[in-house]
Amino acid sequence: MPSTRRPWVAALKGASLAASASASHGGRAPGLVLARAAAGAAAGEADAGKPVQAQQETAVPGEVRKTSLLVVGATGTLGRQVVRRALDEGYDVRCLVRTRAGSEFLREWGATCVRGDLTNPATIPAVLVGVHTVIDCATSRPEEPIMKVDWEGKVALIQCCEAMGIQKYVFFSIKGCEKYPEVPLMDVKRKTEQFLEESGVPFTVFRLCGFMQALISQYAAPILEEKSVVGAGEDETRIAYMDAQDIARLTVASLGRDEVTGKTVVLAGRRAYSNKEVIALCERLSGRDAKVSKSSVGLLRFARAFTNFFQWSKDAADRLAFSEVVAGNEVFSAPMEQTYAMLGVDESETQTLDSYLQEYYSRILKKLKEMKATTGRENQL
Repeated sequence: MPSTRRPWVAALKGASLAASASASHGGRAPGLVLARAAAGAAAGEADAGKPVQAQQETAVPGEVRKTSLLVVGATGTLGRQVVRRALDEGYDVRCLVRTRAGSEFLREWGATCVRGDLTNPATIPAVLVGVHTVIDCATSRPEEPIMKVDWEGKVALIQCCEAMGIQKYVFFSIKGCEKYPEVPLMDVKRKTEQFLEESGVPFTVFRLCGFMQALISQYAAPILEEKSVVGAGEDETRIAYMDAQDIARLTVASLGRDEVTGKTVVLAGRRAYSNKEVIALCERLSGRDAKVSKSSVGLLRFARAFTNFFQWSKDAADRLAFSEVVAGNEVFSAPMEQTYAMLGVDESETQTLDSYLQEYYSRILKKLKEMKATTGRENQL
């Protein structure tokens, strides 16, 4: 891994101490002092003065409230659910967004959107002013190098959190990541866990098994549209998928519980499913037969070796390496009784995969029926 220390981190730590001293002697509000110091310290790293300056005056003077959150990756599958849940429970939610486009719904919900980019560390410090807890839901986009966001960006974010005294950092990792150092995404997740543990920032790591939402584009929709889906070859991989809404609920529930601070917790659905079982469930609920094309670990390994030969396709090879893990014989699941008890959540109120897919198909099939009826009436006119 590349060097992780940046020269402006020390400057931010100094600014944090200066801000505290200033406030204790009746001076300028610590939030504003930090914001201005952060802007100056970060300016030497990159030419990002404009976004930093645009945000520095929004600092809230006085003591940081425990209800103040920053959600990173707020427009993603999990991030948006965390924002929604936190707002519903009365938290003051700030969202780090790269651009205004695509984030309008967050503002409509009542969140505050601030510009920043993990790939440009100079934009990070001022965003953290007045924040108590950071919930990190971010991950690299398919077209981006994994290392740029998931390692370099996360290291910069954690360092800024350490320097500015963030009280809690919630990070989402992957179950079993320590077993696969040869897989870039798994390796980066594990190394980020270790970096966070050594940073001094109070943290909670949630290791996830899989999102139910991902099964819609992977299986549910293609089967309904009579398109091909990739099925199991010789593998017996089983994944205990969770609804992103339930993950968000457990995440927000953890914020008020000190017993999860400093811990790594696996979040898993009620039952682990193989690819074959997911496909069979989709067939039953949709009333359609799936067109299954078989895959194998051997084929994935060949594809990864081929793409890795070309420098321009290295990131595609990295993602194929993760597909290899999913196509192996791993069981992505864990007992959840103690976790639900610790977080004060009733397991019976969480979504099962059967009910999640049933709701999806009921909604889609109803719409298709309505569209067919409308088309029929129009043809009669």
